[in-house]
Amino acid sequence: MGFAQIQQIPVVVDILKVLVTGFTAFVVAFLLAPVMTHFLYKYKIGIKIKQNSVDGEKLTFVNELHKNKSGTPTMGGILIWVVVLIMIFLSHYLFPIIAKWTNTNFIARLDFLSRSQTWLPLFTLVTAGILGLFDDWMSIRGIGSNKGGGMRFIMRFGWLILIAALGAWWFYFKLNWNSIHIPAMGNFEIGWWYIPLFIFVILFSAISSNETDGLDGLNAGVLSIAFSSFAFISFFHNKMNLAAFCAAIAGALLAFLWFNIHPARFFMGDTGAIALGTTLGVVAMLTNSAIALFVIVFIYIIESGSVVIQLTSKKFFKRKVFLAAPIHHHFEALGWPETKVTMRAWIFTMVTAMIGVIIAVLGMGRGNF
Repeated sequence: MGFAQIQQIPVVVDILKVLVTGFTAFVVAFLLAPVMTHFLYKYKIGIKIKQNSVDGEKLTFVNELHKNKSGTPTMGGILIWVVVLIMIFLSHYLFPIIAKWTNTNFIARLDFLSRSQTWLPLFTLVTAGILGLFDDWMSIRGIGSNKGGGMRFIMRFGWLILIAALGAWWFYFKLNWNSIHIPAMGNFEIGWWYIPLFIFVILFSAISSNETDGLDGLNAGVLSIAFSSFAFISFFHNKMNLAAFCAAIAGALLAFLWFNIHPARFFMGDTGAIALGTTLGVVAMLTNSAIALFVIVFIYIIESGSVVIQLTSKKFFKRKVFLAAPIHHHFEALGWPETKVTMRAWIFTMVTAMIGVIIAVLGMGRGNF
């Protein structure tokens, strides 16, 4: 069977679209990463090791453990959302021209810019990415009311609520979404409660992603698994453009991870962690798979939960539950090498991601599609 005949099989074309998009994003990101690394090192856009925890307490263990990372370039998350923008430009504007020149329809079908599927997550990715970029820049330059520079948590939290509220308003009033899908049980209309649910999902994924981004390669690996999972879920929901969008992010993340594994050449920063976490939440809501999201990134629940438990215990009982929080630092305090903590987190996420995808696909309903 020749390629021309293969192009007539819709499922094969859809699979190839997702895979080719992911691979192309990986190649583009891999080629751009050294250029960006050179720029970050040249202009000394490096992190400063935090001196205080979120509750203002002086950090000792974490500071000592990671002191050699001071000065390592941050804001590497720019690579991911810039590559996605490049992929959008290539697929929507350049590929159709190439397809016309070569008389190859498949290249034109690689276009994944879609108002109904990718406009919202793309807008979220760039908007939250710019927010994180400002926060990273303020931290690097020591600007802001936060100790050591950067936005105070309450300010970041407020911006995230605003972004999430805008998304909730769009879904509820413009797209008329007002139900949540419970796998294997069906859809349940919840009316205006959909708005706080949407905001909660976005805040959870954004803040948890940021908290998990504490070790070399940790969050990049988790996010690459998560977006790959939602590429599968989107595919089964017949949202091929959204599946390609997720594949583009996953591909760019894998290239980023090549340079981010221990010892990291650069870090993701808030411009990556917050942007990708927020976008992941939007993708989950677009596929009506909020329940699956919590399973796929169950490690986020553990990471954020450890912070909440630690802060609550210290405030009310004046004692720590963990040696350090988030919990990945607790394992470091127990003597685990950083690479062991990271790779075990990846393995754990691979397992929960498989469970989450199974739940999402087998329990799939028609939803608001």
